[in-house]
Amino acid sequence: MRIRTVLGGIVGTAGAAVLGNRLLKRRASEFEHQLPGLERTYRWRGMEVSYTVAGDPNDDDLLLLHGIHAGASNYEFEPLIELLAENYRVVAVDLPGFGRSERPPLVYSAGLYAEFVRDFSADVTDEPIVIASSLTGTFAVDAAADSEFEHLVLIGPTGDTGDSRPWLRSLIRSPVVGTTLFNLVASKPSIRYFYDRDGYYNPDRIDDDEVEYAWTSAHQPGARYAPASFVAGTLDPDFDLQTELAALETPTTLVWGRDAELVPLREGRTLADAADRDLVVIDYATQLPHAEHPEKFVEYLTTELLEGDLGVDSGASSDSGIGSDSDLEA
Repeated sequence: MRIRTVLGGIVGTAGAAVLGNRLLKRRASEFEHQLPGLERTYRWRGMEVSYTVAGDPNDDDLLLLHGIHAGASNYEFEPLIELLAENYRVVAVDLPGFGRSERPPLVYSAGLYAEFVRDFSADVTDEPIVIASSLTGTFAVDAAADSEFEHLVLIGPTGDTGDSRPWLRSLIRSPVVGTTLFNLVASKPSIRYFYDRDGYYNPDRIDDDEVEYAWTSAHQPGARYAPASFVAGTLDPDFDLQTELAALETPTTLVWGRDAELVPLREGRTLADAADRDLVVIDYATQLPHAEHPEKFVEYLTTELLEGDLGVDSGASSDSGIGSDSDLEA
């Protein structure tokens, strides 16, 4: 009798999980393009990859590569696109497995994403300035050696997200248990907690539309496959970021939020010093300084990349210790 009761409870719990997963999937079925600009698709290895283009087609190309998390997409750059489009032809892509791009059940890897960045930039852009966020910065660094990038701007780049956990990837990829766990991680409270803890210095800057978009993105078919590889640690590169960045011939600038904790500023200073790269520090910001202070971020780009004189007319002041380590007060 006791075994029958336990089995009944397990079946009932599994049934409730399946029903809950179906309801969430139905609620997230409407996922529309919301970025300023035109949405286009790029076919890569049988996948339809979505990207948005804005700005004058005669201007220099600027490629935006979003970071990696459960609800990641090119919407990360929504506050920037119209500002950047005043001077550039902006291309903001949804990486394979994220956003409005297709999400096949692949075992995603750092090498796969580096190859995508290399192919996409060659086919869709012309010698672009590349802005890459967090872990995606390592994909851009890997691709840069065989690509014609005019300049790399890496926002809080990291090449180490922890120990490899392949068992966790298998768990999240499983049909019922994995979907249920992922839906918990990708719930609206969890997404808002992520933005509050690691994304924004000022929680009042967290936009409800951003949370809604991330939640909807995280509940599209196949949404758990790429994040499963991320949490398993298999998206970490197989090279040392300091060594690779030091050997890279592409001009590269690092951007850090002064109050970042997930990848703290001290790591940015160490990386900039070891690789002999410029470091820009934005005050009152953590992991998403470009989203929290878009005007200041674009002001830096305009000054550094168009005028070639960081610190002039941008509110920037020179810091001693690491070359052109400049603080932008937002």
